[in-house]
Amino acid sequence: ERIIGKIIPFTESQRVAVESIREKIWTLYADLKHYKEYPDEDKKIELDIRFDEIFQEETCFITLNETLKRIYKNKEELLLVLDRPDIPLHNNGSETDIREYVKKRKISGGTRSDVGRKCRDTFTSIKKTCRKLKISFWEYLNDRITGECNIPRLNNIMSQRASPSTY
Repeated sequence: ERIIGKIIPFTESQRVAVESIREKIWTLYADLKHYKEYPDEDKKIELDIRFDEIFQEETCFITLNETLKRIYKNKEELLLVLDRPDIPLHNNGSETDIREYVKKRKISGGTRSDVGRKCRDTFTSIKKTCRKLKISFWEYLNDRITGECNIPRLNNIMSQRASPSTY
């Protein structure tokens, strides 16, 4: 949506072309989401073919055609879900993870040293990891600072929760 949304058509035929492609992409995306839930070999082949048809389509709008070609070059990455239905279709989680860094950097104007940047990044990473693991960041910090170590290390908790025996 972001890429196609930035294309500004100048004529009615260009507007129609952009709308048509946008509709096809959103339909494909919805079908990929469905495939994630219900993988099927026939559907996999059909989705792969539809991707080719959409992103190799020639329209009356050169800018749109170039954008489609650029996206098509990433086909393998964009259709990874066909081979790995367990992975997310988008990177919203990753973008959410870095949003906090960006906000702090904008507000503070950045750090004054490499050490300051490393501290900020480390603490933000610990805080985000605690949040994802549903552990109080402040309790975890206090546990580490006091040396009590009642809360296991975050990497151990992540490994334990990710191990196949927990499924």
